[in-house]
Amino acid sequence: MAIKKYKPTSPGIRHRLGHGFEEITKSTPLKSLTKPIKRSGGRNNYGHLTVKCLGGGHKRKYREIDFVRSKDTIFGRVESIEYDPNRTSRIAQLVYQDGQKSYILAPQGLGVNGRVLSGEKIPIDVGNTMKLSDIPPGTFVHNIELRKGAGAKLVRSAGTQAQVLAKEGLSVHIKLPSGEVRLIHQDCRATIGQVGNSEHRGICGGKAGHSRWKGRRPRTRPRAMNPVDHPLGGGEGKTAGGRHPCSLWGQISKGLKTRDKRKDSSHIIQRRIPKRLKKKGLA
Repeated sequence: MAIKKYKPTSPGIRHRLGHGFEEITKSTPLKSLTKPIKRSGGRNNYGHLTVKCLGGGHKRKYREIDFVRSKDTIFGRVESIEYDPNRTSRIAQLVYQDGQKSYILAPQGLGVNGRVLSGEKIPIDVGNTMKLSDIPPGTFVHNIELRKGAGAKLVRSAGTQAQVLAKEGLSVHIKLPSGEVRLIHQDCRATIGQVGNSEHRGICGGKAGHSRWKGRRPRTRPRAMNPVDHPLGGGEGKTAGGRHPCSLWGQISKGLKTRDKRKDSSHIIQRRIPKRLKKKGLA
């Protein structure tokens, strides 16, 4: 996919970089695999605001993605590559030999009329899904399950990929895009290859309206608020607030550990690499 650069006919699009959409072969989704999205506006079931700066945006339909890939030993042919407004990657519409249709994340290198397969003792080809125990070390994968049969949870964003490092007993060492090395059970499934649309990180909206189209509203700095609106509000001039940075509800926002201590972290072999170290080239 190529990145599209717009002519500077206005200040709003002078620095805008958008998608080229050359790989898209179908503009309308399959009606039987879509459903409406109910938007909350950042409010919970009591009507209380729990997530700020949400609202507006273009109306969307949710595409039901098959993250389980349970149709084993049945070939699926790629009918079309489509755009999904709910995720950064493209999606591929599959038509199986028995006539059933489904959506999957489109991996890099899989095009129209390509064939994919899932199950045991199948080739190591792009788009094929199998257990981690059947994938040789060094292979790049995406769409990884955390629990057997629960559907893929890891490595689903555009351009991401993980690597199978080694196998130890009933577990497999997986290196995630963040740099974290994690133990995952060998019966969990993963898909071969890299997620497509890898140029997504080069997209630039160019104007504030691009964020509003996505449903992101403007954010006010807490220090600019009144004391009644935020713990850091008020004061004469640009004050520091007199306390540690916190959220609207008083929860510390820097350095507070929120991981549940009752959950076992022994499956993490190596922690992720912080972004500040990546920028300095120390990792």
